[in-house]
Amino acid sequence: MAIGTKDLAPSELDAMENERLLEELKKSKEELFNLRFQSATGQLENHGRLKAVKRDIARIYTILRERELGIRTAPAAKSEEGK
Repeated sequence: MAIGTKDLAPSELDAMENERLLEELKKSKEELFNLRFQSATGQLENHGRLKAVKRDIARIYTILRERELGIRTAPAAKSEEGK
């Protein structure tokens, strides 16, 4: 069983464009910040969520880096019809 968010499975991340990946990265970093803050103040109930969010961030960074190196390809851009 993989740890992480079900919405951010590696196969689903592959299908996202770079802009969308960057949005997901920003959301995950904000969530990690909030979780760390809750942990520091003693309000965190689910400590496993910290690990899951960290892994999601690592997956996103990995896919972006692999695309940069040419190991993985970005999804084909949707062609604009009518032009």
